[in-house]
Amino acid sequence: MPPRVEGLYAVTPQCDDSERLLELAAAALAGGARVLQYRDKSGDAAHRLWQANLLAALCRSHRALFIVNDDVELARRVGADGVHLGRDDGDIAAARAALGPDAVIGASCYDQLALARQAMAAGASYVAFGAVFPSQTKPHAVAAPLSLFAEAAGLGANAVAIGGIAPDNAAQVIAAGADAVAVIGGLFDAPDAETAARALARLFTAR
Repeated sequence: MPPRVEGLYAVTPQCDDSERLLELAAAALAGGARVLQYRDKSGDAAHRLWQANLLAALCRSHRALFIVNDDVELARRVGADGVHLGRDDGDIAAARAALGPDAVIGASCYDQLALARQAMAAGASYVAFGAVFPSQTKPHAVAAPLSLFAEAAGLGANAVAIGGIAPDNAAQVIAAGADAVAVIGGLFDAPDAETAARALARLFTAR
């Protein structure tokens, strides 16, 4: 049975400097991130494998879940806890077959509850809705209403919010029913990633 995804879900920024990437990830985990997703859109397979291995070891040391974005084979090779798949990133059932029954498999569902139903039926562990706020990472992303989280709860879904989330607006998303908030810029563009992570993680403790 895959573990639930809850709390602060840190998503790594694009960073070619592996030492810097590791520093940023360590700060987020020290601040309370319970999940870390490695997101790298470069085409350098060897570089991605190197960074993913470093981050996987770091997450194990912090007892945090390690998720790989888009790449089932990379997740398998580094012993990640799971994978996150977008609409065009592969089949959920095939990912489940490749990674096993205990793997965490997330699915982007954008602004559509119907996609969440489909993803859950195919074997997804959690569904992600967003962008819940305007996002600098994906400025053209569709807007996802916060009402989706109550609707997802009605389906029994483990639901993650993403898009434009920062310490000053995350409470709205958590109050709406999100089990986790996935954060990139609001965490890693902050002056101090650990301080930002603590502020975000504290919102879940208060709940």
